[in-house]
Order: sequence, then structure tokens, then C-alpha cells
Amino acid sequence: MRRTFLLNLALVLVLNLLVKPFYIFGIDAEVQVRAGTAAYGGYAALLSLTFLLNILLDLGITNWNTRHIAQHTQLMRKHASGILTARALLALVYAAGIFLAALLLGYRGEQLHLLGILVLNQVLVSTILYLRSNIAGSQRFAQDSLLSVLDRLLLIGICAWLLWGRTHSGPFPIEWFAWAQTAAYGTTAVVALLLVARHAGGLRPRWDAAFTLSILRQSFPYALLVLLMSFYYRTDSVMLDRLLPDGALHAGIYAQGFRFLEALNMLGFLLAGLLLPMYSRMLKQGEDVAPLTGLALRLVLAGTLATAVVGCFFAREVMELRYTEHTDQSAPAFAVLIWSFVGACTSYIFGTLLTASGDLRTLNKLAAGGMVLNIGLNLLLIPREQALGAAWASTITQLAMALAQVVVAARRYRLRARLRGLLGVTAYTGLLMGTAWWLRGSGMPFAAVLGLLGAAAAAGAWLTGLLPVHKLRTLAVPGRG
Repeated sequence: MRRTFLLNLALVLVLNLLVKPFYIFGIDAEVQVRAGTAAYGGYAALLSLTFLLNILLDLGITNWNTRHIAQHTQLMRKHASGILTARALLALVYAAGIFLAALLLGYRGEQLHLLGILVLNQVLVSTILYLRSNIAGSQRFAQDSLLSVLDRLLLIGICAWLLWGRTHSGPFPIEWFAWAQTAAYGTTAVVALLLVARHAGGLRPRWDAAFTLSILRQSFPYALLVLLMSFYYRTDSVMLDRLLPDGALHAGIYAQGFRFLEALNMLGFLLAGLLLPMYSRMLKQGEDVAPLTGLALRLVLAGTLATAVVGCFFAREVMELRYTEHTDQSAPAFAVLIWSFVGACTSYIFGTLLTASGDLRTLNKLAAGGMVLNIGLNLLLIPREQALGAAWASTITQLAMALAQVVVAARRYRLRARLRGLLGVTAYTGLLMGTAWWLRGSGMPFAAVLGLLGAAAAAGAWLTGLLPVHKLRTLAVPGRG
């Protein structure tokens, strides 16, 4: 299983590193420049609002389905045929809930028009994720990896023409960006549906009230978990927009740094998507999850700590790679926010393990605590520190959640942290921070700084055991080990 994990992790990382960074920094960031920071900030706040009630679209079905199909692949046709029909009804409930929330928050006019497009996009995205859960659950990881980048490839093509290919250049309405997403997501959903129909031996959508209620009862704990996590991950932009007089501007400033974090977190999300079906099948078969968990954690810490150190010490340089306005405000916020990446990716490992085991009660209690902590910190810090306050709230919450999940998973599965491993992580972090501090005052070009820090990270990860090169080579080559 560790060999399967490594090979498919390599595939999904290569595909996504080739496509998604260009989309986020080449397309998404250019849209913000063309549309304006305030206009994009309003879009970002509305997008965050659609995420807050996103659970109404899914009610935990996707996560439940990934685990269930991994253990009972032969039931794909029966379940997909019934669930697709139920999800159409959930989409209507979701749309009604979003517009009611928007009206209560004071959104009107053109804001509601844009929100309508974003609601449609969320329906399509949620459908894609559900269809992919069938493909990943049946252990077809290569197909799932290709689907994970298809929508972005299409969106890059559409937006590249809108931004640079038109004969007459002019203002770029933010609505164009939203409609381009609709086209890309719609096409990807059709492709995913055809693949699922092929693997399931055909689909016959049907409405069965008893079946739907049975599925919803089983998926409800997953739904509650996603809802609570959405609140402590997505409230920042909405609260910036609503708590401050010029909230849309501050939400746009926060979005500059959050865009980098979101690009990185996509890799963590893909890691969780790979681990969930693996953990589910291993737990059903009674296999020891400690070796896979240890390997995943070492790789995650090696990458996230290096990324966080670069983002913290060179936040201004990172912001200026893409932006020319408001970098003096977005850089301090990003220097804090980037540390939440370490916590989020750690949670993607241990939270996924607990999800695969079905321990949703504990996860929901932790997530509820995280939501209360995040909202409380935002209420306290945003009026005083604006975007920087939101960054502190997010980072503290993510690190606290990661620590709590590590403790719970370690107790349940007898995962033991060796003193050598803890000292290795400490030494690795210290080496990176010392190198970054020295390079900070060296006056070297940023490209050279990145190269030297990358070399220091690779050497440090090897020396401290975070990157066990020999073991990775043995696992990656069939017939060895």
C-alpha cells in the first residue's frame, strides 16, 4: 500500500503542479488585477459564503461514499443511481439556503446575480467531487488524478482567451470569470459521469425515498463535520467583508495571500483524497496503518515546514511575484497565514485516518471547538488588525486542530512518536529558519534565495530522516523490499 501511495502521490502532484499553480497565479490573480481588488474582494466574499453552506449540497455523501465504495465496490451502480437523483433535490435546498443567508447579510442587486452564478458552480463542483469519490473508492487513482486537473485545464483555456485573446481589450467584468468556471465545471462533470457509468455498468437514476433516507442517516455525521470545518476555514473573508467599513477592500487584500495558501492546500486536499480510500480498505482488512501514516507525515512535514519558512521570512518577495498593489498590507498577513499550511496538511493525514475509521463523533467535537475558536478570534482580531487579524485567527485554529487530531489518532492506533523523530523535526526547522535568517540579510536575488533554501531543505530532510531516500527508492521499485 505504501508503494501504491507513493506512485499515485507522485502522479497527482506532477499533474497538479503543472496545471494549478499556473491557473491560480496566471489566471486567477490576473482576473483580480483586471477586475480590481475591491471587485475581486466582493467576489471572494460571495464565494466564501457559498462554501459556508456547501454542506447542504452534499450532506456528507461524498466522504461517506468514498469510504463505502472502497470497501464495497460492487455496490457502485446501485448507490450512484439513487444518490444522483437525491443530489438534485439537495441542490435546490442549497440554493434556497444560500440566497436566504445572503439576504440576511445584506447582499442585494448585482451581488445576488453574481451569487446565482457561483451557486450553480458550486452545484457542479460538488457533483464532480461525488462522481470522483466513486472512481477513487474503486482504487482507480490515475483516472481520479486526471479528473482533478481537467476543470482547471479547461478554465485556463477559456480565461486565457478572455484575458489576452480578444481583439478588443477592455474592462474584465468579474461575472465573465464566474461564467467561465460554469463552462469548465459543466464539461468536467459530464466526463466524470460517463466514466462512472462505464465502471458501474450503466446508471439508471431513480428516486427511492427509503434508500435516500438511509444514505442520509449514514452520511449525516460526515455532513456535520464538513459544515463545521467550512466555518473555521471560510469565515475569514466573509467576516472581513461584513465587519469593516471598507470590508471588500480588506477581503481583497487578504485574498492576495490566501490565494497562495489555497494553491498549496490543494495539494493537501489531494493527499487526503488519496489516503481516504487507502485507509478505508486497510482498516477493513485489519492492516497496520502506522507505516503509511508515518511515511505520509514525514513527507508532509518536510514540504510544509520548508514552505512556511520561505513564506514567513520572504512574504513581501512572494507577494511581489504577482501583485503590485497593497503588498505592504498583504505581506504581513501572509507571513502569519502560511504557518496554517503546516496544521492543515497534518490534519489531512490524521483527520482522514479518523474519518476512514468512522470516528465522526470525535472529529465533530473537535471541529465544533475549532469553529468557536476561529469565529471568536476573528471577532476579536479583525476590527483591530484587519487582514492580519484574520490570518492569526486562521493559523491558531489550524494548528490547534492538527494537534488535537494527532493526539486522538495516536491514542486510538498506538502511533508512537520517537524521540529521534521529534529531534529531527526540530533540527530541520531550526536549520531552515537559520538559513532563511542568514539569506534575508544577504541581499541575494530572490531566485537565488529560493534555490539555496530548496537545497538546504533537501539536505536537511535527508540528514534528519524526514526524507528516507533509501526507503522511498525501495518502495517505488517493484520487487524490492
